[in-house]
Amino acid sequence: MTLSDPDPAALSAVIARMYDAAVDPKLWPDAIESICLFVGGNQALMYWHDALKPEVDTLFRFNDDPYYSKIYLEQYAALNPLFPAFAFEPVGAVMAASDVVPNAEMEQTRFHREWLLPQEMTDSLGIVLEKEATRAAFLTVQWQRRPIDQAARRRMALLAPHLLRSVAIGRLFVSSRRREAALTGTLDQIEAGVFLVAETGRLVLANARGQRMIEEGRLLRDVGGRLRATSTAADRAIFDHLRTLGGRNGSPIDDHAIPLSAPGDGSWTAIVMPLSDDRLGPEREPRTAVAAIFVRSPQPAVASPLEAFARRHHLTASEIRVVEATLRLNGLDAIADAVGIARSTVKTHLNRVYGKSGTKNQAELIKKIAGFAA
Repeated sequence: MTLSDPDPAALSAVIARMYDAAVDPKLWPDAIESICLFVGGNQALMYWHDALKPEVDTLFRFNDDPYYSKIYLEQYAALNPLFPAFAFEPVGAVMAASDVVPNAEMEQTRFHREWLLPQEMTDSLGIVLEKEATRAAFLTVQWQRRPIDQAARRRMALLAPHLLRSVAIGRLFVSSRRREAALTGTLDQIEAGVFLVAETGRLVLANARGQRMIEEGRLLRDVGGRLRATSTAADRAIFDHLRTLGGRNGSPIDDHAIPLSAPGDGSWTAIVMPLSDDRLGPEREPRTAVAAIFVRSPQPAVASPLEAFARRHHLTASEIRVVEATLRLNGLDAIADAVGIARSTVKTHLNRVYGKSGTKNQAELIKKIAGFAA
């Protein structure tokens, strides 16, 4: 099946479901279903994956097989060749499993023989939603009995920025709920500055990072209770966005990053995302916000030593997986059993890593990786 370019109304409907779920987590299963059907997949999951334990915390799912989901959590998460390499991809990146681990390599693993093949799974598309040093959150759509076409990739890419922001906006509304009800923690854990503002620019709420930005006064200020940008052009652009949103009832608008600083000053930008009026209070509540403004930090997230090492020496996903196992296990047999490949394949991957990194044995390899923690 080949997917044509999406109907704008269908795209808007899926995006609207994601923003609805941002406010009410009970709606995420419906949103996950709509994403899966929109891109043309068979199953979909939103989950945390810890690469080093390994542990999986499935948050929401659509059309998965309960039996295979159960044994994945109990046994096969530790054998999934996509990790930890998939967790090293940038937040917002749309990747197919076959992009990370080529099909020929995947077919040599226990994971493929015992978990993918019985379900007739052929490939998957995933988005990195958030990441920490050793774990990351993902949305994954899985395909059965057919390959992924380019139209599906394009559709997933269209949804990606809205999915990321709906997840971030969701933190505003779930900070007091249990972890199972939310994707991550509270608003104050968001690296970006986040501001909820009314149509006039009146500041309704700012997270801790946002409050510090206002106190510094370099990019943004609180002027009489209104959020104002220090750049005249940026201030006018933000106000124009807010005025437009006031009459759109929270409908999604095109992405537009508003520069807040000069090109040589870190390239700080603001992105204005809509919130419908009834989501932050009663219809006539005077403090109602119409938008969330995300001010992005120009500083990249700190990579783990393994990620930094892998990037420096251009390791493949399979090589990364073997190196990760080498850091916690002794002996080729133990590593082969842990990652679900042949002993000879482990040896081949390690020899390639030694060649790429200029090391001679496991001791030198571990010492070199440890150096990236400094």
